[in-house]
Amino acid sequence: MSPVRVLVVDDSLTMRGLISAALKSDPEIEVVGTAADPIEARAAIKALNPDVLTLDVEMPNMNGLEFLEKIMRLRPMPVVMVSTLTAAGTDVTLAALEIGAVDAVAKPAVASVDAFHDLIGKVKTAARSRVRARGDTPAAAEAPRAYHADPNQILAIGSSTGGVEALLTVLSGFPLDCPATVITQHMPATFTASFAARLDRVCAPNVTEAVDGAPLKPGHIYLAPGGATHLEVSGGLTPRCRLIASDPVNGHRPSVDVMFDSVARLKRPMTGVILTGMGRDGAKGLLTMRQAGGRTLGQDEATCVVYGMPKAAHEIGAVERQLPLHRLSTAILELCADPAARSVA
Repeated sequence: MSPVRVLVVDDSLTMRGLISAALKSDPEIEVVGTAADPIEARAAIKALNPDVLTLDVEMPNMNGLEFLEKIMRLRPMPVVMVSTLTAAGTDVTLAALEIGAVDAVAKPAVASVDAFHDLIGKVKTAARSRVRARGDTPAAAEAPRAYHADPNQILAIGSSTGGVEALLTVLSGFPLDCPATVITQHMPATFTASFAARLDRVCAPNVTEAVDGAPLKPGHIYLAPGGATHLEVSGGLTPRCRLIASDPVNGHRPSVDVMFDSVARLKRPMTGVILTGMGRDGAKGLLTMRQAGGRTLGQDEATCVVYGMPKAAHEIGAVERQLPLHRLSTAILELCADPAARSVA
């Protein structure tokens, strides 16, 4: 198999060297060139035709976001963003993921080749991803005006690579009175609070980063914090978010499987949804939910950035129905509607 051909774009000579060295340490990756700014990068893309671009957020002549927008409009290709850990850097990176970047890594506080180890896997995943031009993905249906969620229903959604754009699409179709929803999106700890705030600004329901002990309520969406804990849902008269400090599962913390398994144990109306992402996290947990009587949906291959997690779930019989991204919010609301008012029209 041919190596993944990568163009490294960063205004710092030191960073270009470190990123290139980290990527070159893997025999399945070839760094075909570097560029110090978008003008150099544009010429290099035409000359070298790379498979993947690593792109700095802050650069001279044109910032990374502006350049990314041009790429996604004129020549869509897999892009992995390289960002600072500042609050401003986090917000810009989330905007980049929304525009169409496949993934992001944080610039380390102490620069070293080893600090970019995660970038190797993300670049390989990006090379296998499906990238579309901006505007090619249909928007979700508008949120229904008259809708009442089943007050006993718990909705659990798992996602990874490509999940920022997918979650924005799905949740933008939710009404104010959506089902109580928990989400695990594979994302670094520094990003989840900003992502929850972004979702809260653009969605009708209330979206927050989950805190331990928070009661699950209709009209509220709880996003698992990245990094240190898994998000579970505990039982009882009022289900609550629980943040559990334990080892990574399937290489992830938080893990989608852990969240799905906890919801399956509740013995109450439940719906599980698995969206775009690399790997198998969430497949077994979604099957457990279905076997416990839950309804399950998966994103279809054509609309996934990476058809990994939904494929794994579908292959083991965990997915009741596969649907394109823009149809998922309507299907979810139908499954989670109050039995006394099933229509979402």
